Amino acid sequence: MSFKDNLFIASQYVVPQHLLSRAVGALAETEMEWVKNPLINLFIKKFGVNMSEAQRQTASEFSCFNDFFTRELIDGARPIEGDASVLCSPADGAVSQRGEIVDGRIFQAKGQDYCLTELLGGDAKRAAPFMGGEFATIYLSPKDYHRVHMPMAGKLRDMIYVPGDLFSVNQVTAENVPRLFARNERVVCIFDTDKGPMAMVLVGAMIVAAVETVWAGHIAPPRRELKVSEYGAPVDVSLDKGAEMGRFKLGSTVILCHPKGVVDWKDAFEAGSPVRMGEAIADLS
Repeated sequence: MSFKDNLFIASQYVVPQHLLSRAVGALAETEMEWVKNPLINLFIKKFGVNMSEAQRQTASEFSCFNDFFTRELIDGARPIEGDASVLCSPADGAVSQRGEIVDGRIFQAKGQDYCLTELLGGDAKRAAPFMGGEFATIYLSPKDYHRVHMPMAGKLRDMIYVPGDLFSVNQVTAENVPRLFARNERVVCIFDTDKGPMAMVLVGAMIVAAVETVWAGHIAPPRRELKVSEYGAPVDVSLDKGAEMGRFKLGSTVILCHPKGVVDWKDAFEAGSPVRMGEAIADLS
C-alpha cells in the first residue's frame, strides 16, 4: 500500500466522521443559488456526470445539491431486463464483490470479510435464511444515478436501522478497514419474494447526507438516539421489479443477500465490472 493510501486510511480513524458528514449534508440542502449552482456545475465537470439522461439538465432546475444528486432519469434510460426469472441490478455502480456466503461470512476484499448476522443488525434468526446463500456488493460512485430499485418484486417484511461508523467505501478502505460494511451506519430491508427472502442493505459512508426509503422517507441519520431500531414493516409495502425503493443523498453501497440455490450470477457480473440499474445480473432458480 502506498504512503498516500496509508495516510488516507489513517485519516478515516481520526476525522469526526458524523460531524463532517452532517456538515456536508447541510451544505447539500442549501437552496441559495450562488452556493448550489456552482457546486452542482463543479461536480458535473469533475466527475463527468452524464446529464443528457436526466429529466432536468441544468443546475438552476434543481432546488439544492441533493435534489441534483438524486435526479430522476428520462423514460427508457434504464430499461428493466428480463422477466420474473431474472434478477436485475438495483443500482448503477461497479461490482465490489459477489459470491457465496461461507460459514456465515461475506467476502469484503483480499484478506477481509465480515459477519452476515452483524451486517443484518445482530439477529441470528434474521440472518439464518441467508446462510450458505449468495451475496452481491455494488458500489455507487459519485457520477452514478443514486436511486435504488427493486432487483425483483417483493413485499417488505422488516426494516432495521443500524447505527455505526461512516468510513469511506472505496476499494482502498474495503481492503484495509476490517468489517467495513458491518461497522458503517446502514438500513437493512428484508423482502419476501417468490424465491424466498431477499435482503437489501443500504450502507452509509463518509459524507453521505442521508439514506431514504420510498415508504418511510428519511431513515439515516436518525432524528433520535443512535441505536438499532427495528421498524418491522412500517406500512404495507409491495414493490414491483424495477420500482424505486430508496436513495442515497451522496453515494455509497448496496448489498444484496439471497438464500442458497436462488441466484446464478451472470458471467459478466463479476468483481470490478461496471453495472447499470435494471441490467440482468443473475438467473433465478
